[in-house]
Amino acid sequence: MHQIGVVGLSYRHAGVDAVARFALPRAEVAARLPQLRQRLNAAEILYVGTCNRVEIVYSTLDGSPAGDSRAEVFAALTGRESQPGEAVRTLRAWTGEAAVEHLFLLACGLDSAQTGEQEIAAQLREAWEESRAARTCGPLLDRLVGEALGMARRVRRMTARSRSPSLGDLAAERVLKHLDGRDGTVALLGVSPMTRRCATLLAARVPLVIVNRTLETAVELARTVAAQALPLEEFRLQPPSLNALVLAAGGGAPLLDTAALERVRGAAGDGGAPVPLIIDFGVPPNVDPDAARRAGLERLGMSDLIEAAQGQRLAQLVRLAPVRAAIDDRLMHLRAELATRALGPRLADLRLRFEEIAAQEVARALRHELRTLDPEERLELERLGVAVAHRLAHLPLAGLRAAAVYASSDAVDAFFEAAKPGREA
Repeated sequence: MHQIGVVGLSYRHAGVDAVARFALPRAEVAARLPQLRQRLNAAEILYVGTCNRVEIVYSTLDGSPAGDSRAEVFAALTGRESQPGEAVRTLRAWTGEAAVEHLFLLACGLDSAQTGEQEIAAQLREAWEESRAARTCGPLLDRLVGEALGMARRVRRMTARSRSPSLGDLAAERVLKHLDGRDGTVALLGVSPMTRRCATLLAARVPLVIVNRTLETAVELARTVAAQALPLEEFRLQPPSLNALVLAAGGGAPLLDTAALERVRGAAGDGGAPVPLIIDFGVPPNVDPDAARRAGLERLGMSDLIEAAQGQRLAQLVRLAPVRAAIDDRLMHLRAELATRALGPRLADLRLRFEEIAAQEVARALRHELRTLDPEERLELERLGVAVAHRLAHLPLAGLRAAAVYASSDAVDAFFEAAKPGREA
C-alpha cells in the first residue's frame, strides 16, 4: 500500500468556496487526467470531485513510497504554483495505508457531510469509470477502488434496516417544509446521485420537472418517476411555474444567469404562493448567490446544507460504529494480502537460494567424503538436501510474511539486501 497517495480538500477543513477553486469542470476531467498523471509523475490516477470535496488518488510510477504531493496537486488543479506553505495549509494528504483507509471511509460515507450517505459510492464509481476511460487507472487502483466499493455494498447490507440519510434527503425535507402542504411543482436540474435521490423522495408528493443539458438523459430519469423532462436551454427561456428548484450539475460556470432567474421568479406569479426556493448542490455554484438575490429568490447552497447536516454527525457516527470496525477488519486482511503478494517473487528467490546452498553442499560432500556412495544413495542424499532446505527456509519465510504486514518497506529491503549471495558468514 505504500505507493498509494491521496491529496485533496473537503468541507471538513475548507469552505465550499475553497473546494470550488480546485474543482475541475466535469467536461474537462477526461482531458486533464493524463496531465495530472504526468505532473505527479504517477503510474495511475483518478479525480474525485463531488459537491463537497475534490481529491486526487494516485500510485507512484516506480512503486516507491508516496510522498507529499500537495504542491504538485495545487499547481495542477489551479494552474499556478503555490506560495510558500500555501499548499500545505490548503490541502490534506494521506499516504500508504492511511490513503487506503481514507478511500474506504470515503466510499462508505463516513467522511461525508451527511454521515453514512450512500450517494458518494456512486460518485466514486463514476470517477473510477472516467479514469478507466481515460486510461489513467490501472490494476492497483482498480483493485483498491473495487475493494472500497465492495466495502460500501457491505455497509449497505449492514445498515439496510435504517438507511443513512444523505444531503439529498435533507434537500427533499427542505423542499417539503418550504411547500408546507401546498400544491406545487419542483424542478431538478442535472441528473446526478443527489437529484436522483431527491426525485425518488419527492415523486409521490409533488409534480416534478427534470431538466438537463441532454434531453435524453432527462427523459430517462423522468420516466422512472413519472415526471416531465425539459432541455436546459428551453428551461432557461421558458421556465414553468415552480415552487422549488434543486440543482446538482457540473460545469464550472453558473447554469442560470440573472435573466433566467428572473423568469423563474416571474413564472411563479404573485398569487400568494411562497417565493421559489433554490437548493444548489453545485461546486462551484450552479446559481450565483448574488444573482439569486437580485432576482428575489431564496437560495440554499452547499455551505448551508453542510451546516444543517453537522448537527446529526455525532449520532450517525455512533450508530455506524460497526461499519468502522468492519472497515478496520478489511484493511487488516488487505494489508496482509498485498504485503504477501508484493513479497512473493522475493520469497521465491530466497527459497531458491536455500536450495542452491543445500545442493552445493551435497555436491561437495559427494565429491569428497561421500564419494563412495552408489547412485541410489546419491539420489536419496540429494532429495534429503532439498527437503532440509525447504524445512530450514520455512521459518524465515513465514516470519517475513508476518513481519511484512507491519514492518516498513525499508526494513524488508534491508533483510533481502543482507541475504544476497556472497553475504554469508
